[in-house]
This record gives sequence, structure tokens and C-alpha cells, in this order.
Amino acid sequence: MSIKSTILGLSLATVSAVSVFADTWTIAVTDVEGMERLQLEWGPFKEALETATGEEFEFFAVNSRTAAAEALRGETVDFVVSGPAEYVVINKLTNAKPLIGLGRPDYHCAIITRADSGINTMQDLAGKKVAFGDIGSTSNMLCPMQVLADHGIDPVNDIEKIHTSRNIAHEALKNGEVDAIGSNANSWLNVRNKETDLPYGFFKIIGRSGDLPNDMIMVGAHVPTEAAEKVQTSILENKAAIIAGITAHEENDKYVGMDLVAIEDSAYDYVRSMYTNAGYPQFDNFIGD
Repeated sequence: MSIKSTILGLSLATVSAVSVFADTWTIAVTDVEGMERLQLEWGPFKEALETATGEEFEFFAVNSRTAAAEALRGETVDFVVSGPAEYVVINKLTNAKPLIGLGRPDYHCAIITRADSGINTMQDLAGKKVAFGDIGSTSNMLCPMQVLADHGIDPVNDIEKIHTSRNIAHEALKNGEVDAIGSNANSWLNVRNKETDLPYGFFKIIGRSGDLPNDMIMVGAHVPTEAAEKVQTSILENKAAIIAGITAHEENDKYVGMDLVAIEDSAYDYVRSMYTNAGYPQFDNFIGD
């Protein structure tokens, strides 16, 4: 090969490598439907992300978790902001990997009963009616079911389970229509704290989980490793600005006080255990879809 050919080959390789980073990356958020909401609620984050990385990003609107998985598999979206339960399925379907953990403060679940119910331990819930939140929710379904399983109660066969909204479940517990509820602990506390005609001790928490695995920014399997690592490093080096962008809109108040951390897939094995104990051991489809 001539020196000229060698130089030309090196030049083309350089152009090719540069082009990987010159593309506009696409990013989706699984629980936000519609481009208008994406731009309103996550626009400041996108701006901070572009400043931190020196890359261009554009939103890719999805109307479901399944649509996000299909977009990753079809390589029409590069990065996705999602929760732990969604990640486990998306990883199984597309081999996408976690890149940045969105460390939500006090992100755990609880099992709550009435103080006068006579239910004092998890074992007392055998044969009882327990209300959970949205089907497939990490903190409102899978996590409380795992807490039951951790205490020897099969959440599929040992209890009578129902699914309803958090507010309806709270009212049902207050009125004695269910024996317990499983819920995101902080979300339930927000509901309870609005009660003005009940004593503080009217309810009691009989079980809690540890802190749950983080929400995350995941990256598609098709994105070059070097490019993904560049985005990861840039976010971690500019985390204050990124956090400010995420929490700029009140819809993201659950992230106030958050940290951003590098994460690995193994951190989500506990969520895989949740799927198994909830009766979905394959975790290859979205529960409730």
C-alpha cells in the first residue's frame, strides 16, 4: 500500500470516528407521552445535557414502554430515561444497558395497615385483602410484593390482591374495605399527611423495603461504547447542572435531592427477583400492557 493510500485510509477512519460523535442523539422518557410534555418537563434537562456533553440531542416521543423498547431495538432512539421495572424488561428485549442512575431520595416501599386491625406482622396478612398500585409499578406493586415474599408470604397465592389508584387504596384502608396496602412509602405519606380528621397513629407501617434501585438513563446496544462512555463521563462531571435541569419542572419533584451515579446491570437483579415473586419469572414483557 502506498503512503498516500495509507494517509487516505487514516483520514477516512478519522472522519468516520468523528461522525459517530457528530450525529444528533435521540432520547426518550418512558412515562411522558407527547412531544409537548417532553419539551416542557424535560427541556431544561436536554439543554443541560447538550451543554455538558457538547453533543446535540433531540427528543423522541413514545406513548408506551413497549414503544420505547421497539425504538431501541430499531435503533431510532439512542438513550431512554426509565424506571427500574421498565429497564429489566427493556434490557431483556433489546440488551440496552444502564448508563446513569437517577438516585431518588427515600425511594422505597411499605406495607401499611390500620393500627386497630390486629395485623402486626407480615404473616398476619395470609388470606387477607391487600391493595397495590398500578400493575407493573416498581414501588407500588413489585416492591411491596417482594417485601411480602421476603417475609414468607407468597403474593400470588397467599393473599387476595387488588390493584387500584393510591388514593382509592388509602380510602379503602381507612374504611376497612382492605386489610393492607402496598405503596411507594413517600407517596403514601403525602396522602396520609393530608388527613386532618384522623390521629397520627390511625395507620401503621408493618414492613418496609430497603432503598430501591435507581431510575436511570439507559443506552441502546447500538450506541458505540466510546460514545456512551463520553456521555456518561460528561454527565457525572457536570451533575449539578444536569440535576438542576431535571428538577426544573414540578412534574419531576420526586427527583429533588437526587444524585447522579454510574450504575451496572447487576444492581437490578433485585428487581428481577420482584418479577419472579410477582409471578412473572421471564420478565420479557411489560406487566399490565
